[in-house]
Formats: sequence, C-alpha cells, structure tokens
Amino acid sequence: MADPSTYRPKPGQIPDSPGVYKFRDEHGRVIYVGKAKSLRPRLSSYFQDIANLHQRTRTMVTTAASVEWTVVGTEVEALQLEYSWIKEFDPRFNVKYRDDKSYPSLAVTMGEEFPRVQVMRGPKKKGVRYFGPYAHAWAIRETVDLMLRVFPVRTCSAGVFKRSAQIGRPCLLGYIGKCAAPCVGRVSPEEHRELAEEFCDFMAGRTGTYLRRLEQQMREAASEMEYERAARLRDDIEALKRALEKNAVVFTDATDADLIAVAEDELEAAVQIFHVRAGRVRGQRGWVTDKVEAVDTAGLVEHALQQLYGEEKGDGVPKEVLVPAMPQTAEALTQWLGERRGSQVSLRIPQRGDKKDLMITVQRNAQQALALHKTKRASDLTTRSRALEEISEALELDTAPLRIECFDISHLQGDDVVASMVVFEDGLARKSEYRRFQIKSFEGQDDVRSMHEVISRRFRRYLAEKQRTGEWDASAAGGEVAAEGGAVAQAVPGAEAGAAAEAAPEAVSGPIDPETGRPRKFAYPPQLVVVDGGQPQVAAARRALTELGIEDVAVCGLAKRLEEVWLPDDDDPVILPRTSEGLYLLQRIRDEAHRFAISYQRTKRSKSMKAGALDTVPGLGETRRKALLKHFGSVKRLRTATVDQICEVPGIGRRTAETVVAALAGAVPAGPAVNTTTGEIIEDE
Repeated sequence: MADPSTYRPKPGQIPDSPGVYKFRDEHGRVIYVGKAKSLRPRLSSYFQDIANLHQRTRTMVTTAASVEWTVVGTEVEALQLEYSWIKEFDPRFNVKYRDDKSYPSLAVTMGEEFPRVQVMRGPKKKGVRYFGPYAHAWAIRETVDLMLRVFPVRTCSAGVFKRSAQIGRPCLLGYIGKCAAPCVGRVSPEEHRELAEEFCDFMAGRTGTYLRRLEQQMREAASEMEYERAARLRDDIEALKRALEKNAVVFTDATDADLIAVAEDELEAAVQIFHVRAGRVRGQRGWVTDKVEAVDTAGLVEHALQQLYGEEKGDGVPKEVLVPAMPQTAEALTQWLGERRGSQVSLRIPQRGDKKDLMITVQRNAQQALALHKTKRASDLTTRSRALEEISEALELDTAPLRIECFDISHLQGDDVVASMVVFEDGLARKSEYRRFQIKSFEGQDDVRSMHEVISRRFRRYLAEKQRTGEWDASAAGGEVAAEGGAVAQAVPGAEAGAAAEAAPEAVSGPIDPETGRPRKFAYPPQLVVVDGGQPQVAAARRALTELGIEDVAVCGLAKRLEEVWLPDDDDPVILPRTSEGLYLLQRIRDEAHRFAISYQRTKRSKSMKAGALDTVPGLGETRRKALLKHFGSVKRLRTATVDQICEVPGIGRRTAETVVAALAGAVPAGPAVNTTTGEIIEDE
C-alpha cells in the first residue's frame, strides 16, 4: 500500500486551469482518469488526510504511485479527452458500463451500391443507417417482414446476391414480391436506392406523409376501377400500420429524445435508456456497472452520457436528453452533445407531463434490471459457494457459514423500538425462519443495548430448545413472532405474520415438537451472526453470546457508510474487495434485515396512530381500545357512533361509552401523524 504523500505534487506545480489527470500504479498502468474545471483544487483533494477520503477513493490513492495531468482550454475539451483516455487505458477505478446483453439494431447499408436491410450488433460502421436498438432481434425481423411488402429492399447477403446475378434468377423473396431483385436488373441501382431511402425515411418517423400518399393512390385506383391495384395498396397501408403499432406511441408531437434512468445501491448501478423518435419508443437498452469510484447519481448520468454518445454523430444524438439528475458539468456536456449532433441539444430533468410519466417507466425498468441482475447473481450455485468461501477466509472461520443470521434495530427517535432477524442458508433467504422482536424502551436512543437484548433473547431460546424434550412453551417467546412464509405467529400482530398462523407444520423447516406438532422456533444455531452496525454493535452481540456461554458462533458487523466488516476483537475493520462475492452476499443479507425491521416498525407505528385518539380517554385500557377499533373499524366511525351503539361492544359499559363519546367529541381532528407517546410529528424514514 503506497503512501500518497510520496508522490504528491509540490505546492505550485498543479495549474489552476481545466484539464485531465491520470493516476498510475507502481507498474505504470493507468488506474484512474478524471477531469476538472480547475486541476489544482481537484487534485489537492486527493492528498488530504487519508481518513477523510471515501473508502473507494482511499483505495485508489493508496494503489497509485504517481499522478500526471494534461492542461486543456475548456471543459468541453476536458470532457472529450477524458472519454478518449478511458477508452484507451480502461482504468480499473473508473466506472465502466457493461451491457447486460447485446442489443441488435436495424441497419441499412447506404454505403453500398445496392443498400441492404439487415440486423446488426456491435460497433457502428460508416455508411450505415441505424434504427434502434431493439430489445430482440425477432422484433426487427417482424417489422422488416411487414415493410418489405411496401419497400422491397434487398435483404440478402453478398454471396446470395452474387450467385443470383450469375445464374440470372432471383431468390425466393424476389419471386414473392418482397425484393425488387436488383440482382437480375428488375430495377436500376438508382431506383433501388430510392426504395432504400424511402424505407429509411419511414423508419425515421416521417410516416404520415407516406401513408397519406398511399391512401390517395388507393382512392385514385378505385375510381379508375383498377381494383386489384387498389386492393394491393390497401394491404400495403395495413402492413405499414401494423409495423407502426409495434412501436409504442408516447407523445403526440414529433418528439426526438432519449430518456435515461438510474437505479443503484452501494456497490452496483443499472442504467436504462429509452430512445424516442418521432414521438414513439424506437428502442431500449440497458447497462450494469460496479460503482468502483465514489460517484453519485449525477456522476453516473455523466458517465452514461459519455458512453452513450461518445461514438455518435449527427442524428445519433437526439435533440433532447432527459435525465434523473443534472451532472455538475451540465453546461459543458450540453455543448459537447451539441457539437456531436451539429445543432443545439437540450439536457434537462423532466418535471411534469408525459415526459415525466415516461421517465417513471424508464426508472421502473432500471430498478427491475438491477433486481434481475442481483437475482441472477444470487441464484448461481457457483457464485454462492464462492461468496461463502470468501466470507470464511476473510473472517478466518473453520468452515463456510452455511447458516447466517442477521439482526437489525429500527425505531423512531427512540420510540417503537423493534428488531429483525433474517436467515440465509447456503446463500439463499429462508423467509420461513425470519423473526421479529419488540424491544423494551431504554432511556435515550441506544441501539447497542437493543442489540444486546435481541441477541440474548434469540440465543436463550436456542439453549432452551436444546434442553427441551417435548414441552412447548409458547408464552416464553417474549414477543418474538414469525413472519413471511409459514412459521408460527405469536402474540405480536403484524401485517406480514397474518398468514403464518394458519400455515401447516410441514411448511416449516426445523425440528417439530412431538406432542403439539408445532415447529421449535429457535432450534438451529447459525455459524455466523451478522449485525447491522460497527464496532459497538458487534461488541454488544459478542458480549451477549459470551454471557450465555456460547463460543462456537462467529460474529461480525457490516457498517453501511463504507461497507466495512467489523470483528469483535479487532481495532481495524476487514476490507473486502469491491468485486468480492462475499461482500455482495453480506450486503444483501444486511439490506434484507433492514427492510424486514423497518416494515415491522412502520406497522407498529400505523397501529399506534390509529388508536391515538383513544389514548386520552380516562379508564380505557389497551384491551378495550382494541375491542372498540375492531368493532367499528376506525376512530372516524367510532366518532359517529351513539352511546347505545358503543355499549354493544363486549366489555364497554354505559359510563365508559359516555366517556368515549365525550372525549372524541372534543378531540382535535386528525392532522399530521403524531407519535402518541412523545407528541412529535412522525415522518417516514
């Protein structure tokens, strides 16, 4: 690990002007390329106290052994040079998008004497008109098949074309009227090129004029009693309309725009692009990238623009580019895009209307692409095995942790404290064994004590299950409940536990009590306990296990900010490589525990708010409050009830009913959600 101070430029060496810089490692390889409006403050930021740097930036500067820069005249020149160097050197610490699949385009080889329509993938070639990209090659072939009826352009390969010319007979498409057969001289090169140009004009969105012209020709043929020609023109019009229907209508005007959306987490990001031409979605593509450098959404957008339009010119760059976040170099990017297009380009964030609605759709596609990418990654057996092996090596475990349990604490400013326990076996979630805990309130906000309590309760139950010989003590649960997928639900109600109470015992993995047939809830110990947090939470978890005499369960913590792995007895965290499958698995487990905890906390909060108006009614306890809410369904309906109607609720007498009516009549109408314990306004986390 290099010390950045050993290659830090001397004061005054770095110019205060736009430029591009390269960090190189000890072997001279370029590991990072960046640009700056002013090189001096940007480069100086890399050589501050290393503890203040982002983890990914820290790794980069300690891997590098030298830095160099090139001064340019403007930000646009810096943008262009940065893109060129990234393409040339492929630096390991730069964000590099990779296609989640290869997207085909519809191509017309206008550079040939007899232009050919075909499906093309890969880099764009000179003299070829491209339309798309499309999601599937078969979609292109269906569209081409419909349009060849009207525009019989050549689609055959060079070999087939040459052979047909030699033997003097066209191929099958020439016989059935889906090729003008220039190979045998049915049309001249000029006539065939005109067909290809009309094909390109139609695909480019100039459809209305051509359809109107065909309709006029159809009417003229019918008036002249040329019914066969009129019928053929009618069929041509229908074929073109069917081809148009394959592209979704988005806008009523001739909008020419690309919409870019980003979905991201701590380690990866997915980018989706919709290409809208002439008011229709003509193509879609997507990328997935590892977040190597410390980059936010605006930075991801900037990198996406560079990759998307770095090789494009002319019509390949749309008039309008819609993005979810504006890059810091928006002005330079707009100028750069305009130079590549040859005319002005608008770069903006859609605020309202159809474009905003379509951006939401693109964003949803990006989120699904990221989820699908993670699902594919998680479902691969080899990848999961490698992840468990990496965790075992990093934590110095004797064996791979086949069962991992992760705990997270959730609360609202110290109130409604709950905890979650999620279980992963062989790298996959076991939702039938998820658990939720109510935590007693501590003075102040104390996640450490809460973590100690939940770990203690979970493993006390484990020890009790080990000693049990058939006795089932449901009351000993202490508030733990099962949820999500078939375990037994206990006393604490929850939205995700409702179906669990009715589940058959066969749906639950783990030992079954021989007398009751119900599952023993905490019978299996994990090989690894993961807590959401840093060193204090890890120490609390280890202390809880030690107090119970459990020494064969490993403990670690995963801190959100820098994705550091903490061990109980180490002063420094374990840093797993960003490409580590082990880190990815730990992060996924931690995020699932956080999701499960916060969903339970929000459920409790909503129930607390529903009953809030009844909290101040004298002599009305929790049991009777629940009975009233269950009978009437809501506080709003209870307000409209009479004393006699309230008396119908079991356990409610006339005096209590009169007190309830009087209290609700003077209650303040509901405004913002308020915590009934502290009186503070509740906001979503």
